[in-house]
Amino acid sequence: MTTKQVIQAKIDILPETKYAEVLDFLNSLIKDQMNNDAQQENQEWSHFSLEQAMVGLEDEYSPEYTEQDLKIKW
Repeated sequence: MTTKQVIQAKIDILPETKYAEVLDFLNSLIKDQMNNDAQQENQEWSHFSLEQAMVGLEDEYSPEYTEQDLKIKW
């Protein structure tokens, strides 16, 4: 028996008055999954965006700074 079939069999045992609770729980699981999917997609787009912004920069000349150069004297 598959997990889906076990879930269906257990739902069939419940009284119909409990169906709303099961539906609420399922909706909550679906919402969590959608949020996780959206978060993963946002991370992938951020990574892609950063990669695209950095294209070609590795060949650019950038002066070497020392810690002494970065200190501000008041």
